[in-house]
Amino acid sequence: MTLPKTGSLSTLDHDRDAAGLTYVYPVISRRAGGVSVGINLNPDNACDWHCAYCQVPRLTRGSAPDIDLALLERELRGFLDDLLRGDFMERHVPEDCRRICDLAISGNGEPTSSRQFDVIVERVARVMRDDALVGSIPLVLISNGSYIRKPHVRQALRAISELGGEVWFKVDSVTESGTTRINGVRLSEPHIRASLTACAGLCPTWIQTCAMSWDGLPPDAFEQTAYLDFLERLVSARVPLLGVRLYGLARPALQTESSHVSRLPDEWMEDFGRRIEDVGLAVRVTP
Repeated sequence: MTLPKTGSLSTLDHDRDAAGLTYVYPVISRRAGGVSVGINLNPDNACDWHCAYCQVPRLTRGSAPDIDLALLERELRGFLDDLLRGDFMERHVPEDCRRICDLAISGNGEPTSSRQFDVIVERVARVMRDDALVGSIPLVLISNGSYIRKPHVRQALRAISELGGEVWFKVDSVTESGTTRINGVRLSEPHIRASLTACAGLCPTWIQTCAMSWDGLPPDAFEQTAYLDFLERLVSARVPLLGVRLYGLARPALQTESSHVSRLPDEWMEDFGRRIEDVGLAVRVTP
C-alpha cells in the first residue's frame, strides 16, 4: 500500500483521502501525539450537525451510508500491516511521531449514525485481536452523542469499553444559543447532560471541547459560566468522566460560517483549562 501523495503527513492536513482508501486514513494527531488510524464511516460527507469550524468539504445534512463491511475490514488489515510491518512510517511520518497512538472511529460526519455501527465495531475488534492490539492501542470513538439512545449504539459502546477503548464526546457549548451558532443544532443543557451521562455509563468517556473566538471575541462570561456550571453538576452527580480534552483550531474551516471563527490565544486556553481543573476534572489542553 502506498500513498498517492508525496511528502510527510502533518498535523495541518487531515485529508481523509491521504491513503487512497475508502474508509481508512492516517493523520498525525496533535492531541494524541502520533499516528491516528482513522475509520471514516461518512464518506458521503453527511452529518446531523453543521459545526462552524468543520474541515469537511461539501458537508451536508444526513447520516452515514451503507458501509461495505468486507472492504472496510480489508482496508484496515492492510493499512495496519503496512504501519506495523512495512515502511509506511519511514516514508510518510516525521521521525518523532512514528508510533500508532490509536484507532479512531471518526471521519466526515457522525459515525454512530451508521445503522451498521455495532457490526462495524465487531469487525474492528476482530482486526485488533488478530493483530494483538487490544490493550496496547486504544480504540477511540469521536461522537456528538446524537444516537446514544439507539440500542445498537449502546451495544457498540459496551464493546468498545471491553476493548479498553473510550469515547471523546463533543461538547462545544451547553447553551441553546451556543450550540445553534457553533454546531448548527439547538440543544438544551439537560439534554446534553443526559446524553453524556448515558455515554459515560457505557464506556470510559472524555468531554471533547473545541474553543474558539467568534468574530474576534472569546466565549463571553455567560458561555464560560454555563459551561463550568455544567461540569460542576456532572462532578456533583459523580458521572464517571475521564476528564476534558480542550483544544483549539489548527486547520482552516471549510463552512460558510468559518469567517466568524479563529484561534484563541494559548494563554486563554491554558487559563480556561485551569478553571476546569478547579471544578475537579482532569484536563488536557491542546491550543
